[in-house]
Amino acid sequence: MMEYKRYLGKIEFDDEANIFHGEVVNIRDVITFEGQSVDELRQAFEDSVEDYLEFCAERGETPEKPFSGRFTVQLSPEEHRRVILAATKAGKRVDSWVADVLEQAVLKINVEPQSEMRPN
Repeated sequence: MMEYKRYLGKIEFDDEANIFHGEVVNIRDVITFEGQSVDELRQAFEDSVEDYLEFCAERGETPEKPFSGRFTVQLSPEEHRRVILAATKAGKRVDSWVADVLEQAVLKINVEPQSEMRPN
């Protein structure tokens, strides 16, 4: 993964074409980039994000912001009840309890904490 201005790019390598290619993964709009070296790929990624921001500005549109901090989870009524009970037993609001549980889950799979992700 690469990060620029909080936009995350997922990179793959095409062995047949001998080229790296990537796509920004934390917004719905499509931003792609490619390069033959790591330096070229990084520059193409940053240029593509900048092009996206300029394109939005030219059209008078607000660019999608990565990671709004909100997401919706659909649960069955029984799962919902159990989450409410677990949060209550822990003495926390549901959103705080869910955030804590999710943080523990991502730490188990070794995803870097947000505090280490710096905006450029």
